[in-house]
Amino acid sequence: MSRRYGAGLVPILGWIRSYDRRWLRGDLIAGVTVAALIVPKNLGYAGIAGIPLQNGLYAAAAGAILYGIFGTSRQISMGPSSGLAAVAASAVLVTGLTEQGDIASFVAGITLASGVLFLILFVLRMGWIAQFLSRAVVTGFLFGAAIDVVISELPKLTGTTADGTNSFQELWSWFGTLGERHQATVIVGAVSLVVVFGVRRIAPHVPGALVLVVGGLIASWLLDLGDRGVALVGDVPRGLPSFALPNLGLMWENAATVAIAAVALVLIGFSQTAGDARTFAAKHRYQVDIDQESVAQGLANVGAGLFQGMPVSTSLSASSLNDHSGARTGLASLTSGFTVLLTLLVLAPLFSSLPKPVLAALIIEAVIMGMINIPEMRRLARVQPFDFWVAIAAIVGTLAFGVLAGVIIGIGLSLLWLIAVATHPNIATLARKANTQVFRDVSEYPDDERIPGVVVIRMDGGLFFATSDALEDRLREIIHSTPDLTGVVLDCAGINFIDSQGSAKMNDVVSLARDSGITLRLARLKAAVSATLARDGVLQRIGAGNIHGNVSTAVQAQLETSAPPPSDGQSEED
Repeated sequence: MSRRYGAGLVPILGWIRSYDRRWLRGDLIAGVTVAALIVPKNLGYAGIAGIPLQNGLYAAAAGAILYGIFGTSRQISMGPSSGLAAVAASAVLVTGLTEQGDIASFVAGITLASGVLFLILFVLRMGWIAQFLSRAVVTGFLFGAAIDVVISELPKLTGTTADGTNSFQELWSWFGTLGERHQATVIVGAVSLVVVFGVRRIAPHVPGALVLVVGGLIASWLLDLGDRGVALVGDVPRGLPSFALPNLGLMWENAATVAIAAVALVLIGFSQTAGDARTFAAKHRYQVDIDQESVAQGLANVGAGLFQGMPVSTSLSASSLNDHSGARTGLASLTSGFTVLLTLLVLAPLFSSLPKPVLAALIIEAVIMGMINIPEMRRLARVQPFDFWVAIAAIVGTLAFGVLAGVIIGIGLSLLWLIAVATHPNIATLARKANTQVFRDVSEYPDDERIPGVVVIRMDGGLFFATSDALEDRLREIIHSTPDLTGVVLDCAGINFIDSQGSAKMNDVVSLARDSGITLRLARLKAAVSATLARDGVLQRIGAGNIHGNVSTAVQAQLETSAPPPSDGQSEED
């Protein structure tokens, strides 16, 4: 395609006109192949959220079709994910809902709310808000949510029950019921786990979820597992999803939970979709429109919510399969969506006899392989221990207080880290490399030459309300700790922004220097910063003679100004 992929609010109108028939076979094969992967997985995701299994397929169809129309990535597969399902399940747990009809309506409602929030962020151009959830926090949150989901599925593997207000109590409760385990259920659950993880290990390119579901259905029929006391998932009706508004009264009663859940879904969902879209675009050398991705994901969630579904986002495994199967355009996503609808029309009742321990094994495999990222935890521990402990805090918070609380804790940790970094800018002391005019950070080059009577510092980052005090504090420290100080040179190359408070603080710094009997010189001042200081009258107070183009010139000027006068009987020429 020669035209920019994704131009306009309905990208399909752009690429469909220039569609090359040679792409058709790859798109169709990719769409059907991905559908074979996501149908069994979405049964599991619906199980995590606690909604009827067919509702997970409703969301898968709506997400894939709407993304195919409005998305700008050619390989993305949009649908329910384990992480979003865990958020939805936690929101249900907070509300205390028990009736499946209410749960389904509530989950559809928070899905709709998250879609609307996506669209609001697009209109306000606030997609950057997703950056408030750091990668370390997301890693820890997903890790903790996966453990939480696994613990909640353990009773289905043993035919017992468990209760508790958090994951630790629920796990302890489950251990206490093992003496009442149902033998047939334990055998089915154990075999299911071996099958689904074994297929992934032995034949990673084979869809283990599909193998498990088909095998579970056959075993249920051949061995009459229902008659042997193994719980089955129950009725899964045939038919297409119908348009239905969520119970608005229920949403209003739980407005706070709805708001928190919607924010969590947006933060997690957008970070996944934006990152995956950029990855595939870079691989295949085309452009994606990140703002349009917000629209696509927003409309996909609105559609999923209005058709009684659950939250949707990018599935990396499905998207990778889509790519490897030959997807070239959004037609692959449309094909996946319509294949899911065909499954609902023809095959849905078959899932009624699926044993619950098989579904539990499917869910456990999905969350362990999709949400527990041990290599990333190891990387965090190696590269930046602080980030590792932030991830650990997110894990513990999620397990102790619930998935929604884990998201809130994660956001809080991210903001605290952001504030800590913003309010403690790096202000390095510089020294001169021998026989050069280059000034470098003494913490990296401790043997460099220091200039007697002159201290050179460099501030990295903006000078604004959160950082301005740090500059003044550093100057006071230099004045009090440096004997025979005549001047300070501030290298401003790293200061790319200044606000009114930063300008006022610079004025205070000028006063502090004058009161201390030293000269303040600025070097490498950027035009935008200089203009702000000029409008505030600060540059006039500093003086044009104290503004320099580079650090070396500023230091030399200070040395010449502070040099002692010639002694009696000696001329300046001497």
